[in-house]
Amino acid sequence: MKKIATLPLVLAAALGLAACSSQERNEAAAATDNATADVEATASEAVSDVGAAADAAGNSLGNAAEATGNVLENAGDAIEGAADNAM
Repeated sequence: MKKIATLPLVLAAALGLAACSSQERNEAAAATDNATADVEATASEAVSDVGAAADAAGNSLGNAAEATGNVLENAGDAIEGAADNAM
């Protein structure tokens, strides 16, 4: 008699656990999806930031090269002027 009374309780408990497991799996999947979306958004933002930094660095290098060229040109002009004055 105990076996007959225990069987429905065991089945009810098994069904309850199965339902909880499914819900927990769904919650875990949703949490994983959210975390994945956050990581993708953060990575995308980081790529944009790195691209902007690279552009800024490239612009700075271009400006520095132009300024160096101007200084060398001025130095050449000064040397030429000094050579002309020495003659």
